[in-house]
Amino acid sequence: MISKKYFKQSNYANRGMILENDLNETNKYYLQNNIAVIYKKPTPIKVVNVEYPKNIIREAYFSEPSTLDYIGIYKEKYIEFDAKETISKTSFPISNIHKHQLEHIKRIIKFGGITFLIVRFTSLNETYLLLGSDLLDFINNNKRKSIPINYFKERGFYIEFKYAPRLDYIKIIDKLLR
Repeated sequence: MISKKYFKQSNYANRGMILENDLNETNKYYLQNNIAVIYKKPTPIKVVNVEYPKNIIREAYFSEPSTLDYIGIYKEKYIEFDAKETISKTSFPISNIHKHQLEHIKRIIKFGGITFLIVRFTSLNETYLLLGSDLLDFINNNKRKSIPINYFKERGFYIEFKYAPRLDYIKIIDKLLR
């Protein structure tokens, strides 16, 4: 019999990966069904020390700040978005978004791309898509350090969890493109 302690450690170790796994499965579905081409971007690293002949990386550093997590194309439109999770039941901390990411979101909007956040409130088991323009609007017009969940409910789009695709955010993009 496996103790409860094992499950606590295991769940804690995987925290933050559930949304990413759901999005990876969704994007795999989109690709396999010729709906969209969207990939998780690798984080750029600079390898400093490798143990040969096993090829084990012993030391590495982030070579530059990463922009957003996912990149792709849908109906001839450039898409880039980030996935974020919070355990809060009431708000999403703006500190979870880095300044260089906000600047990148501004550039994407300027050049006509589609950019957004997909935010999961894990304690509520609710996932929302918030457009980059609405994110910037909130930050520019509020002094709060967090975005209340009501803002997601009013300005964002609830994404229902399903079997396939798990998080059908393209359905929301379709509505926006009409």
